[in-house]
Amino acid sequence: MSEYTIGLVATAVFAITGVLAVSEKGIDIFGAVVLAIVTAVGGGTVRDLILGVNVFYADDPTYIWVALVAALLAFWLPSFFTKTQQLLLYLDGLGCALFAIQAANKVIAQKFGLPIMPVMLAVITAIGGGLFRDVLAGRTNLLMTRQLYATPILLGTIFYMLMLGMIPESKIIELLSIAIIFLLRSAAIKWSLEMPDYLFLKTHD
Repeated sequence: MSEYTIGLVATAVFAITGVLAVSEKGIDIFGAVVLAIVTAVGGGTVRDLILGVNVFYADDPTYIWVALVAALLAFWLPSFFTKTQQLLLYLDGLGCALFAIQAANKVIAQKFGLPIMPVMLAVITAIGGGLFRDVLAGRTNLLMTRQLYATPILLGTIFYMLMLGMIPESKIIELLSIAIIFLLRSAAIKWSLEMPDYLFLKTHD
C-alpha cells in the first residue's frame, strides 16, 4: 500500500471518528459531514495556511471526497464502526504517523522558518483535526488528558529531523520514523500508557 493510499485511509478514519464522537449525542447529516471533514483535513489546513501555500485538498480534492463518503457511512452505519473502534484507533495512529512525516517533508521543502518548524507543524498536522473534533463535539481534547497521543508524534518527528541531519534524503529514515510513531502510539493504545505524574500538571485543592 502506497503512502498516498494510506493517507486516504487515514483521512477516512479521521472522518469516521468525527461522526462517532457525537453519535450518542445526536446530530443531523449536515452537521455530521461538516464535523467529519473538519476532523479529516483540519490539521493539514492549518499547516498549509501557516506555510502560505494552497491547502492540499485544493490541489487534490480526493481527500474531501474520501472524507465525505466515510462520513456518510459512519452516519448510516454507526453500530458497525463502533464495533471496530479498536481497529480505528490503530489506523488513526498510522495516519498520524504518516501525516506527521509528510508534513515535516513539506515544511522542509518550503524552507520555512527555523529547523524546529518541521517538528511543530508535523504535530499540528497530525493532531489538529482531532483537536477541532473534540472542541466542536464538546469533549475533553486529548491534549488535556494523560494519554500518549501527541508525544509519540513529537518524539518520532524529532528523531526524523536529527537523522536527516546525518543521512539526508534517506527513504529508510522516513519509514523508520513513521514506524517509531506508529509503534509508540500502538503501545499506548494496547497497554493504556499514560504520562507519568512528574510530567503531568494537575492542581490540587
